[in-house]
Amino acid sequence: MDESVPESKPSANYAEIIYNGIWKNNPALVQLLGLCPMLAVTSTVVNALGLGLATLVVLVGSNIAVSLIRNYVADAVRLPAFVMIIASFTTCIELIMQAYTYELYQILGIFIPLIVTNCAILGRADAFASRNPVLPSALDGFMMGLGFMVILVTLGAMRELIGQGTLFSDMQLLFGDMAIQWKWVVFENYPNVLFAVLPPGAFIGLGLLIAGKNYLDEREKKRLAVQKAQDGPSESKRVRVTGQVS
Repeated sequence: MDESVPESKPSANYAEIIYNGIWKNNPALVQLLGLCPMLAVTSTVVNALGLGLATLVVLVGSNIAVSLIRNYVADAVRLPAFVMIIASFTTCIELIMQAYTYELYQILGIFIPLIVTNCAILGRADAFASRNPVLPSALDGFMMGLGFMVILVTLGAMRELIGQGTLFSDMQLLFGDMAIQWKWVVFENYPNVLFAVLPPGAFIGLGLLIAGKNYLDEREKKRLAVQKAQDGPSESKRVRVTGQVS
């Protein structure tokens, strides 16, 4: 009995971290962080996926590093130290992309170095990693990065589909020549909709995603309220009967 109690607590914490990163506290849909790169480069799936993967790696690496040094950094230099750590991982990602995905790196341009200024990364380092052990911090960074990347890719897919009538075009920029065949032409002879790949289309697409999340959250709240109202009388009735028996 005693051994089962400590095992259940970490799993509950990890489940909460996963839920927060993917849905409840999603950096893009809830916190609205990283809007500049998200709106600028998500014109296609490959651009969104490239930026999302780079951000995810930096998030995980910086969270782990901050968690490891959290007890050795003075409060006076805490934030500058965190920024230096984030900048170091961003530089590593930038060099890797220059070596292996140079064409995609050129397309993403200044938004790869600007990962350093992404408030979602510094926010997780300060709010979570600096207060928690390595494993929860790594999971938090991964799930927050994954939640951010999912929204990037979803928005990129929406804009590419509406703007060009295709999906997964130019994936060879990220995965090599084997990904040339991944391009899916959804609509033949499709008239390109320039509005979708311009910044106004990105704003509208992101607004639709936020509205969709808010709708699902409100629907879930109403469902839980109805379920609670239905369970309430039966539970109180059970308590009264139990009292009479005793």
